Amino acid sequence: MELTDKIKELIKDRKWAVFMTVCGISGMLLIMISSLLPENSTKTETERVMRKSFVDTEEYCRNTEKRLGDFLEGIDGAGEVRVYIMAAGGERYVYATEGRRSRSDNKTEEEKKYVMTGSGSERKALIETVECPGITGAAVLCSGADSAAVREKVYHAAAAALDLPTAKIYVAKLK
Repeated sequence: MELTDKIKELIKDRKWAVFMTVCGISGMLLIMISSLLPENSTKTETERVMRKSFVDTEEYCRNTEKRLGDFLEGIDGAGEVRVYIMAAGGERYVYATEGRRSRSDNKTEEEKKYVMTGSGSERKALIETVECPGITGAAVLCSGADSAAVREKVYHAAAAALDLPTAKIYVAKLK
């Protein structure tokens, strides 16, 4: 018996056709129902990333404060040093892109797309770098700040370490 004859036999049998129709319709209904259900995982993932970013920003500030404080204590006459850092925003993700540029006559066309990893519904953009929050200012308290020379050294050292202008740094005497 040929393959086409077998297929014709199966189609003639009513039970098989009804079964296949019911399976097809139920499959389509399941797909429709799944598209109507809310996606809680996306919302919770976003909330988790936001909380993590806030915690990472605080941790970044604390680490920077400690490192800068240790560094500034090395200045002759500074004495005990406490540092408070102000940061703007949180971590910033920079995603990898791939591009194509074409020139013809007087036109230049450029196309950029994000590089994606994973497959299916698990596709995500590839993170190229994570930028730390921007430091917007600093307050430095040190026991040797009653001396103008020490204050000047602390201003310049903090400005150089944080890549900030001295106008964004405040130095005062520690009680």
